Amino acid sequence: MDFELPEDLELLQSTVRDYAQRVVAPVAAGLDETEEFPEGPVKAAAELGLMGITVPEEYGGSSLGTLGSTVVVEEVSRVCPSTAVTISVHNSLACGPIVKFGSAEIKKKYLPRLASGEWLGAYALSEADAGSDAASLRTRAERKGDRWVLNGSKMWITSGSHANVFIVYARTSFDPSKKSRGVTAFLVERDVKGLRVGKKEEKLGIRASSTTEIHFEDCEVPLENVVGEVDKGFRVAMDTLDGGRIGIAAQAVGIAQGCLDASLRYAKDRQQFGRPIAEFQAIQWKLADMATEIEAARLLTRHAAVLRDRGDVCTKLSAMAKLFASQLANRAADEAVQIHGSAGYSREYIVERLFRDARITEIYEGTTEVQKMVIARALLD
Repeated sequence: MDFELPEDLELLQSTVRDYAQRVVAPVAAGLDETEEFPEGPVKAAAELGLMGITVPEEYGGSSLGTLGSTVVVEEVSRVCPSTAVTISVHNSLACGPIVKFGSAEIKKKYLPRLASGEWLGAYALSEADAGSDAASLRTRAERKGDRWVLNGSKMWITSGSHANVFIVYARTSFDPSKKSRGVTAFLVERDVKGLRVGKKEEKLGIRASSTTEIHFEDCEVPLENVVGEVDKGFRVAMDTLDGGRIGIAAQAVGIAQGCLDASLRYAKDRQQFGRPIAEFQAIQWKLADMATEIEAARLLTRHAAVLRDRGDVCTKLSAMAKLFASQLANRAADEAVQIHGSAGYSREYIVERLFRDARITEIYEGTTEVQKMVIARALLD
């Protein structure tokens, strides 16, 4: 395996790093404070082509795949995980299943608008009683003539308040014994009758990322808007989550790197006992551990991305990447606050925000416990 990024992704990394520092970083703290959706940064990301990283060139994307997406998400997460997860979900959880499972008509109709950033995509799987046990979802879709009619509610939908199109998973077979074998994926536009955006969650972290409920009340969807096959949508959901978990792993790596960046700056500047605290071994060891684990998490994440881009099975490795990187993000954030001392507890410094933002990486798109289950099953299979 080549451990260096190819030339086109090195250029992408440089471009995104500049965008993150110039466009995102100056407004990130304010967006967190007001819980305001990052419309400006997302629009600027679209102008750079970052909303079509996983979309083939024939539909207006850049065909840089999962590996390209990890580069984008990591760089943006160093300064604003809220903006990063908006980009990540759009590319991996919305565009991803359309690219892989969508019909030619769906691809032609939706991918150009998603790749350009004209439309924002979202993923609607979780429900009040269907989180880790996603197969127990209760949202129903019944065929009536030339339409599917959806009824039910979804929770924890990233970008729910601003998304133009949703990948929605609903039960189309009502035989209880079928469970995951009776689920279908649908592409549902925001403006259709019967779709209503519900409560916006007030969250500990990633506060500039909109997280809402979505309700369906006799919501009519054309027959052609099935993504994949009827009753086989759970396969679409699980395959899509493999890519999504790689995206969250990249977010976690970026958060950890942001914590290290801030800690290095602070340790060099902060004086105690007549010298910078960077000269004390207790601080040096914290920095060394953070840097080493970040490199390991980055390589694990990129390895999983390469496997997915090759079309290989990556379920185990994507779970490993998400597990290791998310736990690292929380350790790194904790150490960064400790290095900053009282300053790290203040909103004046970025590590306070990264500390809050890191926590969700061990929860969404599969909890730490679910990742361990996935890995163990793969080992024992």
